[in-house]
Amino acid sequence: MAAPPLDSGTVTRQGRWLSRIGNLRRAPVTVGFVLVFWAAGALSSSLITGPAGTLRPNVAATAHSLPGHWWALLTSGVWAQNLAGYLLGSAVVLVVGLALESRMGSLRFATAALGSQVLGISAALGFLTVAQQVMGTWTQEMSGHIFLGPSALMTGAVMAGSAMMPTLWRRRVRLVVFALLVLLALYSGGFADLVRLGAAGAGALLGPVLHGRGPRFVRPVSSRHEGRVLIALLVAVSAIGPVVAGLTPHAAGPLSVLRFLFTNIQPVDPATLQSLCADPGQAKECAGAQLQLRAGAGGIFMAILPSFLLVLLADGLRRGRRFAWAAAVLIQLGLSVLAGITIAGVLYPAAPDTAAVEGIGAIETAGYTHPLALVLPLLLPVVLTIVLLISRGLFPVAAPAGTYRQLAARTGAAAAVLSAIYLAAGTVLADGFTPGPGPGELLADIPDRFLPLGYMLDLAPAFFPQSTPAVLLYEGIGVTFWTVTAVLVLKTFLHPAPTQHNAGTDRAREILKTQQGSTLSWMTTWPGNTYWFSSTGESFIAYRVIAGIALTLGVPVGPRPQSKAAFEEFTRFCTRQGWTPCYYSVPQELRDHASSLGWDSVQVAQETILELDAVSFRGKKFQDIRTAMNNAAKAGISAEWTTYATAPFSVLAQIQEISEEWVADKKMPEMGFTLGGLDELIDPDVRLLLAIDSTHTVHAVASWLPVYNNGTIEGWTLDFMRRRRTGFRAGIEFLIASAALSLKDQGYRFISLSGGPLARLNADAPPRPTPAGPQTSGSLDRLLSWLGATLEPIYGFRSLLAFKAKFQPRYEPLYMLYPDAAALPAIANAITRAYLPTINLGESLTLARRILRRPTRSRPAGRRPTTPDRPGAHDRVPAINLPAPTPPAGSRSGQHPGQIPYRQPPSRPGTPGKNKE
Repeated sequence: MAAPPLDSGTVTRQGRWLSRIGNLRRAPVTVGFVLVFWAAGALSSSLITGPAGTLRPNVAATAHSLPGHWWALLTSGVWAQNLAGYLLGSAVVLVVGLALESRMGSLRFATAALGSQVLGISAALGFLTVAQQVMGTWTQEMSGHIFLGPSALMTGAVMAGSAMMPTLWRRRVRLVVFALLVLLALYSGGFADLVRLGAAGAGALLGPVLHGRGPRFVRPVSSRHEGRVLIALLVAVSAIGPVVAGLTPHAAGPLSVLRFLFTNIQPVDPATLQSLCADPGQAKECAGAQLQLRAGAGGIFMAILPSFLLVLLADGLRRGRRFAWAAAVLIQLGLSVLAGITIAGVLYPAAPDTAAVEGIGAIETAGYTHPLALVLPLLLPVVLTIVLLISRGLFPVAAPAGTYRQLAARTGAAAAVLSAIYLAAGTVLADGFTPGPGPGELLADIPDRFLPLGYMLDLAPAFFPQSTPAVLLYEGIGVTFWTVTAVLVLKTFLHPAPTQHNAGTDRAREILKTQQGSTLSWMTTWPGNTYWFSSTGESFIAYRVIAGIALTLGVPVGPRPQSKAAFEEFTRFCTRQGWTPCYYSVPQELRDHASSLGWDSVQVAQETILELDAVSFRGKKFQDIRTAMNNAAKAGISAEWTTYATAPFSVLAQIQEISEEWVADKKMPEMGFTLGGLDELIDPDVRLLLAIDSTHTVHAVASWLPVYNNGTIEGWTLDFMRRRRTGFRAGIEFLIASAALSLKDQGYRFISLSGGPLARLNADAPPRPTPAGPQTSGSLDRLLSWLGATLEPIYGFRSLLAFKAKFQPRYEPLYMLYPDAAALPAIANAITRAYLPTINLGESLTLARRILRRPTRSRPAGRRPTTPDRPGAHDRVPAINLPAPTPPAGSRSGQHPGQIPYRQPPSRPGTPGKNKE
């Protein structure tokens, strides 16, 4: 008799079980360790309370394990301290092992885990030996600590496995893990914390070695956005650490002393409390100690208020907000002052008969082998203040005008209302306080309700709450006020930043949209530019002054007949200001006019332009383009228009991830000036074209800047382009070709693929001298050609120009104009600082070393180039539907299509199969 058929639910459940069994089979080391872990605990009767008796010192790692109990470096990972340790340890091993072992290989995974455990414990023991001379108290407390469990094994495995990850995710994983472990080691300071930190460091070193390459010790390069995230994380960790130390019993870390600065958590010893309350003369001190002993959530919240505010401001720092930066600097300066007072108290202690103080003055120096062990940690707020001041340029984002006046008014109103409530309710509940306060005492106590208990003042309160309603009132006023304030401050961080960069931006945008400019003119709206307006008010020039050089961008924007007059008028303006003008990336027409006035010039870029009326991508020379579009169609990838403001959050997160990965793969910082980044995508007039598949994964992204001519958009300029590392390889070719076809259908005249700095066609050919100064310009041309070849391995400008040659564009030279060759060194400095505004000394030296090396010969423009972009990390997001963006002002089409399918162009008559691939 045939068996009855299985329903779909049964089949699905069986499939899930088979999949889980398959995962276990691919991780034999993980499964084997879990079995040994529980077997060792069961056979030694250690599952409930951990190893006991003589077994414990023989299997647990301690500060004295070497050399007598060397085997504890291995055995400590096979036992746990209690049943919770076994359960949690098994869960961690299964999660990490199942995720990593199949990817790393069983042998590499086991080697990484065991090697990290052994090296981590050894590193912790070595550190304690060295630190004993300075941090005697800390190392003495370590003598009673033990380490048991698989946490170091798995920490090392995770860090070793991160070597296989893409650059950005590798950096993120290591940053998060190290930040957490360093926080625990510095503030909590247990022996287990040191072991895990050592294992993480060992795993990070072992990972590359196990994958056949040596570890690299280079300074990671971050974009502006990631730099903000790193600073925000630093501030947040520095704020959370003291709270961890304050709430951890017997915290012994070297920075645990900072809890006296960041918090007001003062554990009260019961014996001390009994002695205080036994003395009638210390009634207030007794009541204050009782209050500290029984302080609930409200008291703890008010005690950690500085840390709470710093964590709150860290979110603003992550968003680049200038207000968050200024507030964080003020708090760190205040803590630095407190640190100075404390250090003075340590170095110059008060006389023995001086009255004892509380709070930060209660720090005991007894047990510290050397005063530096106490003084150096207290300098952390000073260091953080310096870091914030140095990184000021990362936080330029301002809220709309009036935002913080409104914030001050609302917080002031909240404080007034809560003060009135406290005064009225306190009068009603006077019997619930000891002693009962009158209206005057309640009024005098109001400021203390908004500050931590006794913070900085070290004065005993005049009265204390006893009844539950009184306690809720006493502690709730401050909690309510700061909660409301936090919500209001977070809302200011969410307010969109004003679009204008200075007072002339709106006026310049109006001229730009109604008059004439160049294909690069939209870049004049980017941050960093200042605007000069002609005497007629119809033209403007965007410039930035760097070390006495007024560096402009593109041609004067305005009526074309007034261009030459604006050029001469701006030159006179610069002369009156004592600046040397330098016109950057201007076309042949303006160069010829400047030459007639005695100016010198040099070609600095080659612009590539596609006339859309002739675009069809037919013929053999476009075979690569057609291949890219056909392969995209086969992979289910389409091109979709959107803007940064209308794109879903999941898409924005992917764009940011792709960009961060691209920057992380670079060995030099992200460039600016004529090269836009993530911040320039926010402009609502800038359009984004995405290569996105059916699972809504973004494979590549490109941004397009509008080119206006007398009130209408006649073309678009390519700016930002990035491709996902594991995404569609020909993503950029696909996006440019799709944009050309789409914009042609919408009625636009041309697209500019932008200029390639330090790149030109036939770069190896001798340059053509300019009429104005053949000797100077010829030498400078040769210098720029050499510099372009030297920087090619770093930034790939020539490869980018060769890549654009696939589209058979029209080439237009772009020039730099300067009045005096003697100013060339200052001009070179100004251009370098414009393109690399965030470069530091270390990166400058790295760049100098690369320039001084012998450059490799660049690829000729005629050869087939590879895609110029560096890939990003792979990620998937839930399914979304991108709406078609609305047409921009002045566009010639009625509607932008949300999706651009590719249609194979027909073969030309007489050449059957010519386009067939």
